[in-house]
Amino acid sequence: MAKTTDYTKMVQDMMGAFPMDMSGMESMMKSSAEMGEKFSKVALEAAGKSTEISNTWTKDTLSKVGDVATAKKDPADYSKAMTDFASTQAEATAEYMSAFAEVAKKVQMDTVELMLAAGKDMGDEASAAVKKATDDVTKATKKAASA
Repeated sequence: MAKTTDYTKMVQDMMGAFPMDMSGMESMMKSSAEMGEKFSKVALEAAGKSTEISNTWTKDTLSKVGDVATAKKDPADYSKAMTDFASTQAEATAEYMSAFAEVAKKVQMDTVELMLAAGKDMGDEASAAVKKATDDVTKATKKAASA
């Protein structure tokens, strides 16, 4: 009867000759977590500033609505109050939209800065990993050839 070859030992020997270094994976996971933390910080900071701007804008608008809502003696005063309110709201809108634009600009600059830093770090890590892998494979190949 034909006996089937057990490849388990051969595969174990082959895998032992080419060891896997998991430190690269651990480093990648750590870098990924750190990058996520930095991006989260940028997003949370922007959300906080945007909320502050919205809150200030709302309070400002509500305080000016009070002037429009007060009773007037002359009907022309209602028209003047609405015109003044519309004028101040147009100015406020430009001011607050500019503030939102500044927040967006800062987020964009911080994001680009993080991406450039990440690209540099990834390039350095990849170069180191390839060099280490090449050295390991060369050693394993020499070891296997001499055996």
